Amino acid sequence: MIHTKIQGVKIAGIAGAVSNTWESIEDVMKRLDSEDSLRLKKLNETIGINGSYKAGKYQCTSDFCYAAAKNLLEAKGINPSEIGVLVFISQTPDYYMHPATACLLQYRLGISKDCIAFDVCLGCSGFTYGLNIVSSILKSSNADKALLLCGDTSARGRSPKINTKRANSSKYLFGDSGTATLLVKNEAEYMNMISNTDGSGYKAIITPYGGYRNPDPPEEYLLIAPRMDDIPVFTFATRDVPPIITDTMKVGGFTPDDYDCLLLHQANLFIMKRIAKKTGFPLEKMLVSIDEFGNTSSASIPITMVKHYGNEKAGKIHALACGFGVGLSCSTADFYFDASDVLPLIHTDEFFDDGYKTID
Repeated sequence: MIHTKIQGVKIAGIAGAVSNTWESIEDVMKRLDSEDSLRLKKLNETIGINGSYKAGKYQCTSDFCYAAAKNLLEAKGINPSEIGVLVFISQTPDYYMHPATACLLQYRLGISKDCIAFDVCLGCSGFTYGLNIVSSILKSSNADKALLLCGDTSARGRSPKINTKRANSSKYLFGDSGTATLLVKNEAEYMNMISNTDGSGYKAIITPYGGYRNPDPPEEYLLIAPRMDDIPVFTFATRDVPPIITDTMKVGGFTPDDYDCLLLHQANLFIMKRIAKKTGFPLEKMLVSIDEFGNTSSASIPITMVKHYGNEKAGKIHALACGFGVGLSCSTADFYFDASDVLPLIHTDEFFDDGYKTID
């Protein structure tokens, strides 16, 4: 196993942003044809989604991350010039090729040019991998503060024109959001992290067309959208993920009794319950947000924190987080945070106008 221990870095703030548009699964099923409605109903019986927030027509992941980061910096009284590291983790960046969305966010947030800023293309494990990346850079550089920005707009899709050619019921199980996590140097704190990758399962969750390897889909496919093979995903999540969580506890010398909460990627309620059971966590410690937000990819863990702690006044929380999925990849993080550093959920319909025309 690859174990990373970072001594001297602390999570000092969490914020999440969504649109003002929340759509229930019941409303979605009403506007689908009977076949797709039935398919969605069957899918959701084990997944457990009541509804989710959808991005506006022109809203991107970066717009939600910008709103979350701006609010977080203001709430914490931090000047943007104090941020020395900015990492944007998403599978839905603003631009197909370049520039990196992190560069745009550095500019929009007013962060100094003396800043490390780059994108990472990761999905479900993005937040926990991101903690590893950002805290490592922060620890080894002269920067004192960093922003980890995670999110996706998978529900919106890349193009309304493409996505309406054929119904894709599984896409309604996703939600759109963006999050911001502030990390600062603090010698009293530490994080334990374990990472794992099984690239042999790359086809389990894949968007095979629309990239450089297969730019154009065959005529019968019609839709540039993700494909998921449920069986290998289920096997990976229930067989391979629990041992990594258990190893993380062993590294720290902890048991489930020592944690206040288990923060899992919000992919499937049935899978989450299986993981909790296999690792010895009581279900009341496994926090859930998939019911309200759907699967928000790399944002799902911080969004879960916002849902459950965003209105708390104070309290030190010991958390064990685990992101798992597309790749196939898995990553854990054992850390402490103060509930008062988690901000209430932000709603925004604003978007950035980059000056380029788009075809409606």
